[in-house]
Amino acid sequence: MKAKEIRELTDAEAQAKLRDLRQELFNLRLQQQTARLERPSRIREVRRDMARIETILRQRELKMAPAGVK
Repeated sequence: MKAKEIRELTDAEAQAKLRDLRQELFNLRLQQQTARLERPSRIREVRRDMARIETILRQRELKMAPAGVK
């Protein structure tokens, strides 16, 4: 998922996507432990997508905050 695509999402949609990615990461780690993981690189992709979403949500949060408060 590209940052541009994430920026087009609303906060609620981004939170939902983040929740889905966390669940997917859990499932991928479970598959990895049981030696049934077909694409190990998918774990890295999911973690990076999660980081992108969290970064963009934090940027939005800081943008909405008053200038004097951090």
